[in-house]
Amino acid sequence: MTKEKHITILAILHIARGALLLIIGLLGFVLLSGIGLISQDPTALGVLGLIGTVAIMFFGVIALPSVIAGIGLLKHQEWARILTLVVGFLSLLDIPIGTALGVYTIVILMDDEARRLFLPDLHTRSATTPPQTP
Repeated sequence: MTKEKHITILAILHIARGALLLIIGLLGFVLLSGIGLISQDPTALGVLGLIGTVAIMFFGVIALPSVIAGIGLLKHQEWARILTLVVGFLSLLDIPIGTALGVYTIVILMDDEARRLFLPDLHTRSATTPPQTP
């Protein structure tokens, strides 16, 4: 499999992980707020609503960089390679899925071929095609 395909797969995995985390945060918010509403206790509604809000903000802070990095990778932006590496290193702590994604991210994006693919105007050329001279 080519490095380009690995980068595309990596981008899709990061977008999917971020979207999944956002969905989990949203479900947690809805569940906790719903429990507060069902209890018909104003104190429970306030506390559970606050916990749900904190939860969705927490998951959003974790998920959005992953989605942004994945979209940037699909567009072959150098900043996205760096952001994805940061997200990948942080994902190592999320055992077991995040660890696997983090290792895959580091292995794919740290080699010289990946660095070359993210240089300006080089992502359309393969590593074997010599640069064109004007």
